Amino acid sequence: MDLVLLGAPGAGKGTQAERLEQWLAIPQVSSGDLFRVNIAEGTALGRAAQSYIDRGALVPDDVTIGMVAERLAEADCADGAILDGFPRTVAQAKALDELLAEMGRQVDLVPYVTVARETLLERLGGRWTCRACGAVYHQVYRPPEVTGVCDVCGGELYQRPDDTAETQARRIDVYMQETSPLIAYYRERGLLVEIDGERSIDEVEAALRAAVSSMERASSYCP
Repeated sequence: MDLVLLGAPGAGKGTQAERLEQWLAIPQVSSGDLFRVNIAEGTALGRAAQSYIDRGALVPDDVTIGMVAERLAEADCADGAILDGFPRTVAQAKALDELLAEMGRQVDLVPYVTVARETLLERLGGRWTCRACGAVYHQVYRPPEVTGVCDVCGGELYQRPDDTAETQARRIDVYMQETSPLIAYYRERGLLVEIDGERSIDEVEAALRAAVSSMERASSYCP
């Protein structure tokens, strides 16, 4: 089973991908992790990606797809994978279709965790980090006992530049603009299932499990 898990930054997609990984016993394949591993290990694809990053240029699709292809060919992905962060565009989605077809596989389901923009901003814009130990807090969901002070080590809490509301708003808007055609692509193919991400983590997980189970029943039904 191959799933493409969609959701804006702050939607809780990463948490749900980890839970699905445990339940389905197939690995989460995160494009962000692939970049970090390939760059850290100095692979040919990692060096290629780094060369574009160093120039401030976008990493071309063929490099990203190459990393995904290598990962999906590994033994632990033989029964499928949960793709997180890839594809981001229709061109990448079509390349993924071709890649999976060569392996005798296909995208089986595309759960889309939907969360209102205001909620995303609330979740993302209130994060604070300890300068000393790196512990992370949230002014709404996990506030420190004393404002501005780390519960763990007493260090100073600060807000990183990429955690400000303005930065996160731009990040969300870019994601929505990029993925709108992708969402339409998967909806037209009958693969997209919208999951209400405003609910609790456990409720979102239950909805995702129900969607996967429904897909499995439909695919096994023979009229």
